[in-house]
Amino acid sequence: MNPAQVRMARAALNWTLADLARAAGVHRNTISNFETGRYGGSEEAVAAIRKALEDAGVIFVPENGAGPGVRLAKRSTDASAPEA
Repeated sequence: MNPAQVRMARAALNWTLADLARAAGVHRNTISNFETGRYGGSEEAVAAIRKALEDAGVIFVPENGAGPGVRLAKRSTDASAPEA
């Protein structure tokens, strides 16, 4: 998972930084800094971010000649922003 994939995943889910931070249990600045490349993130934070996105239906597509990406496994009403 790379920073661009996290941005793409948030866009696919229509999640804000705060939505992902809440779902992953990490500070929104951690996600912002990861997405902009200012911070690589701790293993725990990156794993929590990935799990939150995957739990919401994101599939991370590895490098396949066209570059890494994301897609949604499913799109349903429960893929909206997590509750506060």
